[in-house]
Amino acid sequence: MALTGIQIFKLLPKTNCKECGVPTCLAFAMNLASSKAELDSCPYVSDEARAQLAEAAAPPIRPVVVGNGVRKATTGGETVLYRHEKTFFNKTLLAATVSSDISDADLEKKLKIYNAFQYERVGLNLRPELIALKDAGKDAAAYAKTAKKIAETSEFNLVLMSENVDALKAAAEACSFKRPLLYAATAANADALGAIAKDNNLPLAVKADSVDGLIALTEKLTGMGLKDLVIDSGSREIKQALADQVAIRRAALKTGNKALGFPTIAFASEMASNTDMEALVAAMLVAKYAGIVVLSDFTPEVVFPLLLERLNIYTDPQRPMTVTEGIYEIGNPNENSPVLVTTNFALTYFIVSGEIEGSKVPSWLLIKDSEGLSVLTAWAAGKFAGDEVGAFVKKSGIMDKVKHKELIIPGYAAAIAGEIEEELPGWTITIGPREAAHIPGFLRSK
Repeated sequence: MALTGIQIFKLLPKTNCKECGVPTCLAFAMNLASSKAELDSCPYVSDEARAQLAEAAAPPIRPVVVGNGVRKATTGGETVLYRHEKTFFNKTLLAATVSSDISDADLEKKLKIYNAFQYERVGLNLRPELIALKDAGKDAAAYAKTAKKIAETSEFNLVLMSENVDALKAAAEACSFKRPLLYAATAANADALGAIAKDNNLPLAVKADSVDGLIALTEKLTGMGLKDLVIDSGSREIKQALADQVAIRRAALKTGNKALGFPTIAFASEMASNTDMEALVAAMLVAKYAGIVVLSDFTPEVVFPLLLERLNIYTDPQRPMTVTEGIYEIGNPNENSPVLVTTNFALTYFIVSGEIEGSKVPSWLLIKDSEGLSVLTAWAAGKFAGDEVGAFVKKSGIMDKVKHKELIIPGYAAAIAGEIEEELPGWTITIGPREAAHIPGFLRSK
């Protein structure tokens, strides 16, 4: 945020009404400055101050919404050069290239294959988002027809790629409801494509021969009233592409160059001669710092690793991934099934639940909120104390689901057994294995 807490405070009403959830306007201003609060939480801020604060709070790289529907996504909106400084917000979008001269039968088959690329990981559904429809050079009507078919018959959103302005105009009008990205405005066609994007309220990609060449184009298009831009420096050589991605990011974040403050699009498909090399290039671009990466195709051996890399990079390092507190049924448990308890750190949950499922012993798994900490860390931090675990078991509702009174706790939390027994009189507290891999044998032995 460009303004300090004191500067923000001067723009607030200074009523100390507490309706924002904190005691004073100064405290609210400090929360705004550190991105811990939203401006909408203050009901009395003036329209003038709101406009000033909104502009100050805008990220240096503009967030751009691409697509519509279930795979609608935002790219850009980043505020830091390095993930550990804060976090990266909007994940790199992945696109596969499809030629517009593909037959209807082959297109239907390809879309069906692409749609199957969905992977569950720590409770999240990982999947690619885009299809880059490349104009094969036929007439504009044929290109628009294929674009419309993809838009209407698949979940995927579109990047419309053509050097033919008429083809892009026809396709944009045919599937504007899906909010496709138009690619690409150049020095030769910026006026025409800018008008098409503005008339249809669509995001527009901008392509130049260099980073410097982008500046004049983005300034021209923003002068036309266009805000949702995605930029391509034009480099298709790996070393230069990496240098361009870093230069654009640094210019936007470090020097405040608004002409380069947009997400980027990069073409791994045009930088490699084989699938393996393309995957490596794409992985580099996901890390440094492409907003959209275009591949030649979606294949499991390429898509899955890229989705995992993206998940790891775009997970907030300051906020552990968690699952919801509550009772989880594994394998259709009944009133005699064992009851286990652990923390809500996502990795802990999925490892433990997986081992329980592998044991073939139907069980109840209680997940207690530990602010995303693992068992040992949560215990050391006082987030998995015995009295709190006992109180959680009482309120969880598990007592209405089982006849017995035995609770299995993680081996690393053995020290809290006595406190739980005091909180749950009449219950037997059994200390389970320290390592999740030993859970199947432990459950089967019981």
